[in-house]
Amino acid sequence: MFAAWIEIAMKRRSIPGLLTAVLIAVGLTACSREPQIVPDYDVIIRGGTVYDGLGNKPFVNDVAIDGERIAAIGDLSEQTGTLEIDARGKAVSPGFINMLSWANQSLIEDGRAMSDIKQGVTLEVMGEGSSMGPLNARMKAEILERQGDIKFDIVWTTLNEYLEHLTDKGISPNVASYVGATTIRIHELGYDNRRAAPEELARMQELVRVAMREGALGVGSSLIYAPAGFADTAELIALVSAAAEFGGAYISHLRSEGNRLEEAVQELIKIASITGAPAEIYHLKAAGKSNWHKLQNVFSLIESARAAGLRISADMYSYTAGATGLDATMPTWVQEGGHDAWVERLRDPQVRARVVLEMRDPDVDWENFYVQAGPEGIVLLGFHNPELRGLIGKTLLEVAEERGTDPAETAIDLVIEDDSRVDSAFFLMSEYNVRSKAAQPWVSFGSDASTPATQGVFLQSNVHPRAYGNFARVLGKYVREERTMSLTEAVRRMTSLPAFNTGIRERGQLSEGYYADIVIFDPATVGDVATFSEPHQYSTGVLHVFVNGEQVLANGEHTGALPGKVVRGPGWSGWPYNAGPPQ
Repeated sequence: MFAAWIEIAMKRRSIPGLLTAVLIAVGLTACSREPQIVPDYDVIIRGGTVYDGLGNKPFVNDVAIDGERIAAIGDLSEQTGTLEIDARGKAVSPGFINMLSWANQSLIEDGRAMSDIKQGVTLEVMGEGSSMGPLNARMKAEILERQGDIKFDIVWTTLNEYLEHLTDKGISPNVASYVGATTIRIHELGYDNRRAAPEELARMQELVRVAMREGALGVGSSLIYAPAGFADTAELIALVSAAAEFGGAYISHLRSEGNRLEEAVQELIKIASITGAPAEIYHLKAAGKSNWHKLQNVFSLIESARAAGLRISADMYSYTAGATGLDATMPTWVQEGGHDAWVERLRDPQVRARVVLEMRDPDVDWENFYVQAGPEGIVLLGFHNPELRGLIGKTLLEVAEERGTDPAETAIDLVIEDDSRVDSAFFLMSEYNVRSKAAQPWVSFGSDASTPATQGVFLQSNVHPRAYGNFARVLGKYVREERTMSLTEAVRRMTSLPAFNTGIRERGQLSEGYYADIVIFDPATVGDVATFSEPHQYSTGVLHVFVNGEQVLANGEHTGALPGKVVRGPGWSGWPYNAGPPQ
């Protein structure tokens, strides 16, 4: 019948009649179907207890997401979402920011960042001394030669190109990075223990400026290691001054965390004072029992600097043991020239004898983790040589006793036999000091670890349990069990505090218009499971995670989504992502 009406209207050339016929047809057709309800938002998280990240009192409410952004926070009972999540009885907070991530290579292997995503981490901040750019041809060759279990091609040169490589490949968390002072030094000076000439220092400063324009957060240093420790304070001031031109910060693994801890903190404060840059201490600690009492002095130094108007902060991991390589048990002079030169020197009996004497000396002028942890407090975590992997999980003392050799000699033998720094855990700190650090309002958190998964290549070595549990441990042990801080305060220090300290914008808090990096967790069950003997275990209690508005964790299971972006610092020049840096 409708067709007949339309045919008559067309024959009569009656436009009103034709429109009437069409409208009747459309109306009657629509009446024959269910009405189409268009959701108001992409996602609505309903009825959760909202922790805004700023430290304000939590409140029960709804949170809506549209696209990449938080669209609304309030009573949304009259609105609908394409996806709706019942968060009643659960905490809804900004995604956590990992202030010290070593996901540089693990994200190349597995972009899901399983160990961190399952803890609610949505941003990995890298660059402790070493960064993945800028690289020259010699540096690329060295990285390829020294690769461990994770193998990859180097298709980038600058730090920005590396970060873009990650996001092009696909990653679940966002990524940001400081440019490494060690990387800059190696780029221009190699591994020599000498002062940079004026023209070399000028080139180093320009490399920092380029990295800042590309979006680096600032300059990161790691001064107990070679060749990083060959840089004097003047060199660091020059590099940080270049970063400060763009609003960048300074962040440092101090020159000493033990015998000269206070002096090292004073150096960082001096650099901040002269350059005007905010400064942060990586994994704040007093290493070695003889130094534990110094932590209160450090608190006083930092509080005094803050009272004077300097922006000084710190981050920490929530364990009494750190992790690094056996290079931290040996003097830096023997490591000059790089890894191959170090191993070759250790084969010389006279050099070896001198190294052993210094390793046993508690008063040397380098950071001596052999003395501070003791061979009984050094746990071996990883080897490149398959024949040595049976030693994983044993202490250096246990291996020495099995071999019938001196522990210091054993450490040297293991470095030579594995042709690596030999990843190890070092029990250096007191539980009292860990709680004391966790109570400081200017301390945020960083895992100082990669982002492994409980499968594949990651199972070929052990890791420090902080890789799987650092953030969940804060929420479970130090918030719920020991009440070292409130949940509101813990969330603030995992979210808005590190965002502010890094100069990162529009992240780190639940506010309308901010990026939708959101975690939903159960305060009653969140906690770490990983141990030193069995580290490859995921934490519990985190249910849902969104990154840039896309759900990457649903009911505790990874969705496979890879929406991570590069998060850039205050100096970023703002070129379009597909255009590259200005020429």
